[in-house]
Amino acid sequence: MTDTTTRGLIPLPLAAARALLLAGGIATAASAFLAWTWTSEFPGDLTISGYPGGLQWLTFIAGILTTVFALSSYGIRGLGGLIPARNNAPLVLTALGAFGVTWYTIVSIAAELGGLANLEPGGWVAAIASLLPVIGAFALPEPRTASAKENLKAYLAKPDGIPPAQPLSPWLERAIITIATIVGLAVFTYGIDTEYGELFVGFLIVVVFGVWALHTAGLNDRFSRIVARNRSFTLAMGFAAAIAFPFTQSNDHYANIGVNILIFGTVALGLNIVVGLAGLLDLGYVAFLGVGAYTAALVSGSEFSRFSGVHFPFWAAAITGAAASLVFGVLIGAPTLRLRGDYLAIVTLGFGEIFRISVNNMDGQSGPDLTNGPNGIPAIPDLNLLGFNLGQAHDVAGFTLGRFANYYLLMVLIMAIVVLVYTRAADSRIGRSWIAIREDETAATAMGINGFRVKLVAFALGATLAGLAGTVSAHVTYSVVPTPYQFAGSTPPNSAFLLAAVVLGGMGTVAGPILGAALLYLLPEKLVFLQDKSLLAFGIALILLMRFRPEGIIANRRNQLEFHETGQLDIPEQTTLSGEPAAVTKAGA
Repeated sequence: MTDTTTRGLIPLPLAAARALLLAGGIATAASAFLAWTWTSEFPGDLTISGYPGGLQWLTFIAGILTTVFALSSYGIRGLGGLIPARNNAPLVLTALGAFGVTWYTIVSIAAELGGLANLEPGGWVAAIASLLPVIGAFALPEPRTASAKENLKAYLAKPDGIPPAQPLSPWLERAIITIATIVGLAVFTYGIDTEYGELFVGFLIVVVFGVWALHTAGLNDRFSRIVARNRSFTLAMGFAAAIAFPFTQSNDHYANIGVNILIFGTVALGLNIVVGLAGLLDLGYVAFLGVGAYTAALVSGSEFSRFSGVHFPFWAAAITGAAASLVFGVLIGAPTLRLRGDYLAIVTLGFGEIFRISVNNMDGQSGPDLTNGPNGIPAIPDLNLLGFNLGQAHDVAGFTLGRFANYYLLMVLIMAIVVLVYTRAADSRIGRSWIAIREDETAATAMGINGFRVKLVAFALGATLAGLAGTVSAHVTYSVVPTPYQFAGSTPPNSAFLLAAVVLGGMGTVAGPILGAALLYLLPEKLVFLQDKSLLAFGIALILLMRFRPEGIIANRRNQLEFHETGQLDIPEQTTLSGEPAAVTKAGA
């Protein structure tokens, strides 16, 4: 047995550590009301005293979070329940979040304006104030061992055995879900509306440390249990928040970001059927999005289409695009799905390249005249649904919805259909067969599952959902060209982007691929310097994910149990006749 003692990493009395944590949180929030620099050349105008601007708002929010969690450590009535785990990790993480966003701002000011001389006294006050809660948090007592790794883990990890919450009334649980939905919508809207890269980086710092703190406090686990008891209501609130998003925007450009996130999230959700549920590595999946987009472009009345006299209504074009992708999915899957693992991945990668090269050559010279080759099919007309032209602005309840907001609402409807199809399929008999194939195809086949048929259904269904999203994508972008439909590139969509979204967000979940698509689309959009290094950024993100959270940001419960030691596989301790413990106490020992 390892000897442990209880003390902090920084030797301070408990009362002093708590006081430093609380005073530092208050001082950090208050420092946001001081001027941090003398010139407005730094974005956000941090020259005004008495009113925060730009990144100062994030420091203020982080300081308030630190203060609230610090108060909860005193056991104040009404705040004690903020840390069900009864640990110090939330206090440390909120303090680190406030410190991170404040010092990031200070360093950015010095780097962009040419030195620390550009800081006003308020900037120095903020830097010192944000350091105080970090010192106080690491001075709080935690069990200490001889292992530095275990000591640090105690301050940053969630402990096991969090006591269960008291049962709540159904209306109170729904009120909690409603409040969480409103906060989530506000956070998402703020992230999309950030006007410059520095503000977006600061936003990420606060959100990452804030969510991490909620996780280690045990609040995420308790909220997940509430959601599990109110799945239908939670889903309804999620779509209500999605519908409300365009009404919060005054700039149609941000609605354009939203509609593209939904398009790529829908495609990633279709890929999640193939990769996350059935366990089939598809590296050419973006081709099915291209099939749907090109099909819709050919039959939607573009004057540059080979069939310019054909103009299907949207519902017919959507069905045609989805059906074309379904056919291609079956044609590609039938001869290739007898392969496994890396061999299947190589074949699907080849299919993606064959599609891109084929549409690039169908220009009437290198091949048949069908897709206009590299020029693609431009001038795709806007959709007209129920008398509404989605290309025109419309006034709804005093709000003006522009072109991209209209298409965003259309994609919300399509996303609802896709989520319904995904959840029903995943919970069905065929969905359980997909999971069995993913876990062990040989064992599943021995139990009577037709592995080839089951995989072909997954391949075809995933292709159909991608084709459906492609029909909307063609109208949103006005044109379809072969360039985006490749394995990897600096801008989405591409197969590497979609696969990274599924793995990053969480395989086998509904919200995971959507969150992954949102993050991977927003990062290059907001951080211009990453646009030419997107593959490098994706690679680093996936390496860190594999090391620290291999099940993804939003974990599938089954994957979480597989990737982490939970003690569920432990064999009860055996004793000999003399009462001594037996040698074997672990499975596989």
